[in-house]
Amino acid sequence: MDLFTPGYVWLMEQLQWLAVIRHGQSTGNVTAQDAETGGAEEIDIPERDADVPLSDLGREQAEAVGTFLAELPGDERPEIAIVSPYLRTRQTAELALAGTGVRMVVDERLRDRELGILDLLTARGVQQRLPGEARRRARLGKFYYRPPGGESWADVLLRLRALLRELREDHPDGRVVLFGHEAVVLLVRYLAEGLSEAELMGIAHETAVANCSISSWRRHDGELRPELFNAVEHLHREGTPHTKQEDVDAEPN
Repeated sequence: MDLFTPGYVWLMEQLQWLAVIRHGQSTGNVTAQDAETGGAEEIDIPERDADVPLSDLGREQAEAVGTFLAELPGDERPEIAIVSPYLRTRQTAELALAGTGVRMVVDERLRDRELGILDLLTARGVQQRLPGEARRRARLGKFYYRPPGGESWADVLLRLRALLRELREDHPDGRVVLFGHEAVVLLVRYLAEGLSEAELMGIAHETAVANCSISSWRRHDGELRPELFNAVEHLHREGTPHTKQEDVDAEPN
């Protein structure tokens, strides 16, 4: 365990329940998957990343999350939802929270990781067009590598730490759900469980975070303990396929 992590674990343990939900499948996920499997160098998406909407399947997935939340006992349902400002994430939250009365707050600190110069390039595109960056990233590793104009995972952690500190102070003993992106799910787990860089990278290499998957932690005996990770059973119960495409701006491992 990282010696500098437990302080943030303690901050999060003031919450009664914390969950993080990845957005539903987006049109960008579909286009990116087609580009990667087709051997293209670029991902042809007309919108800026913040404006990429959900696909029809993504909307179904978000509605299945809504059924899951509605079936929770009243004293276990979220009291507040903090949502990334990106369109696909806001649409997911709106569909999932419809009719629940849960207050939704948009916070830009939950936005997806920014890839700068690597944005809209496939794995092949990075290797072919920016071989120097590919080598630099391989040397530094995913946790600390910051592409020109973009962010490292460590950069994203800075904003997540600030957000979680505020949640702890503003909602003591609260039940909070976050709607975010693939990297956000993994990094919240890093903070909630006090993982080391090596442990986080091991999980990242082994796990494809599913669209509309649910990861959660619940307080027991004063400690915030893992409850679910990358769970998709709620999708299967509603007859909705789960998908695991990487976000449009997610670089290759």
